[in-house]
Order: sequence, then structure tokens, then C-alpha cells
Amino acid sequence: MKHIIHYTAIAALLLTACRQTADRSPEAGIKPASLSTWTSFRGDPGLTGVSRDTLPDSPALLWTFETGSEIIGSPVVGAELLYTGSTDGKVYALNRESGRQIWTFDTGDDIEASPLLVGDMLYIGNLDGRFTALDAASGTLRWEYDLEQSIHGSATTAADSGGDALIFVGCYDAKMYCFGADSGDLRWSYQSGDYINGSPATDGEVLVFGGCDERLHILATESGEPRAEVRAGSYIPGSPALSGGSAYVGQYGGRLVCVNVHAEKILWTYEAEGPFFSSPAVGEDAVVIGCRDESVHCVDRATGEPRWTFRTRDEVDSSPVIAAGRVLAASMDGRLYSLDLKSGDVIWSWEIGAAISGSPAVAGNRIYIGADDGRIYTFGVKR
Repeated sequence: MKHIIHYTAIAALLLTACRQTADRSPEAGIKPASLSTWTSFRGDPGLTGVSRDTLPDSPALLWTFETGSEIIGSPVVGAELLYTGSTDGKVYALNRESGRQIWTFDTGDDIEASPLLVGDMLYIGNLDGRFTALDAASGTLRWEYDLEQSIHGSATTAADSGGDALIFVGCYDAKMYCFGADSGDLRWSYQSGDYINGSPATDGEVLVFGGCDERLHILATESGEPRAEVRAGSYIPGSPALSGGSAYVGQYGGRLVCVNVHAEKILWTYEAEGPFFSSPAVGEDAVVIGCRDESVHCVDRATGEPRWTFRTRDEVDSSPVIAAGRVLAASMDGRLYSLDLKSGDVIWSWEIGAAISGSPAVAGNRIYIGADDGRIYTFGVKR
């Protein structure tokens, strides 16, 4: 039976003592040079994967931090702290400037999803089906909901008509859930036809997601009422990006699809030679996505016509980020690449040496990314 668990202050303190460690050193309060943040998977509720930060031409490795197992998801970055989940089952909060551990919280099972930071709370799901809300500063458990089946995708947020934050997350029970951000009360759930692997994208009006039922579902954000379904032609392993009334999503059959969510029709398709597990980054006039054909693909946003293809040495499940004329892309070949958005030429690369399936976060002119060796890597300009 699905249930929500609310904790009183005393219970929270007891649970914190058992499951969390905290660091109250002065370093925990260090302010970063820039307050630019990256608070969700893909950087915004539309999952567009775009940063306004300018990246250095040749970033240096600034620090690394090792967790107890693989990092499949992407880190998120607040004003002071960086957060990541690990397949060791723990959530880690690190000082974003130094990489020093501030607190950890053990969820009890593997974490593949990226966290979501909303205000003073952090949200994350694990493969045991527990969706957890934590105090972002201390790691104290605020509320928890047992969905009973695996959560692979990250949560997304939007505000309701009263201005209160809502949290959306999909599950392997084929349902999309909406919770009140502060209370954890279940507002609504929507039953799709099969597993939901990725994250939902929203523009505040509609919520868009795909899954193994091969459909792109379009719901009213606040009520969860279905607006439309568009057949994608194959199952959708990743997450859509939503921008300007259009959703962009890759599917297992090797097609990148652009859907007008209001007209409920496919505007264009682009075909590659392998499945898309990556989620697209959507810039002003270009869409960039990784593919299991070992390549990063860039297409024209309006037409879907190809612009360039960059070949790596292994599959690209990581979702790229567009930042000030650059594309940050990572591959299972263990390399992080910075590419020119117009040409696809390599500007910079770094061999981490371990496969990378998670996506980069960009904040304060720095790059943060996790790898299968269990480490977070941070790149930027040394001061």
C-alpha cells in the first residue's frame, strides 16, 4: 500500500542521528565567487539543458570527491552546496568551492536519479521506490513517500495557481505523481501505459513526459488532467525538453522527434543510427543530443535538418549542455568534451578514465559531473 510518512521534530532528530552525518566547520559557510546555480536535472523545469554561464577555453581540474559507488545521475548546485546521489544509496552535500563533505543521508537503496533543489529543500528518489524530501542545509528528513517501485528519473517543479511549489516525479509503476513541495501531500497521480524512465518537463501550464508505452503524454500541470498523447514510434528511455510550445525527445528507434504540444502533432523527425537514451539540449536555434551510435548530434531547431555530428569512442547516454556557444558532452568512452556549437569542433577535452552516463551541471563558470568510478569532478579556472 502506498503511503506517506510525516515526521515530527523529535522523530526527525532521532532519524537524523541514525542516518546522517553533518559537518559544521566554518568552510560550510564559504560563499562561492558566483551565485549562478544549477538546481535541477537539465538546469530548469523545461529540461532545456542550457546555461548562461561562459566557460573557460581550457578548464582545469579543481577538485574531486569520491562516493561509495557509481554516479549515474547528475549533480545539482545551489548557492553554497553541491548535491549528488550515488548507487551506494546515499545523498551527498558538498561545499561547491572545495568539494568538502558537509552531510550525507542514506536512503537505503541505489540512487540513479538526479536531485532537485527547490528553496530550502532537496528531493530525490531511489530504486526501492522511496521519494525523499530533505532539508537542503542539514540533510534532515522532512518527508518521505513510498511509491513501492523504482524511481529512475529526477523530479521537476512548478507552481500552482496559489503560488505554492509542486513536485512531479515518475515511477516504474507507470504513474506520474504530483506532491505538495512542503507537505508531501499527494495532489494527483496519472496512470500511463508502461514504465516511466525519465523526468517530466513543464512550462507551468503543461507537463510532458514519455516512457515505455511509446507515447509522449501531455497533462495539465496543476490538475494532472490529460491534454493529449502523441505516439513517438518507439519507447522513450530519456526525458523530453520543452521550449516555446514544442517538446523535443529522443526514442529507442533512433529518432529525435519535435512535437507541438498544443497542436498535438509531430513537426519533424531526425534519424540517427542508434537509440537515444540521452535527453536533448535546446538552444535558440539548435538542438543537441547524444546517441548510442557513439555520436553527439546537432540539428536545426526549426526544421530538424542536420548541422553536424561529432563522433566519440563509445555510446553517449549523457545529456549535453549548451553554454554560451559551447556544447558540453560526455561519453561512455570516459571523456568530457567541449565542442563549438556552430561547427562541432573540439575546443577542449578531458579524459576522466571512467565511463560517464550522467550529465554535466554548469554553475559559476564551473563544470560539475559524476562518473562510473563514483567520483564527482569539478572543472574551472584555478585562482
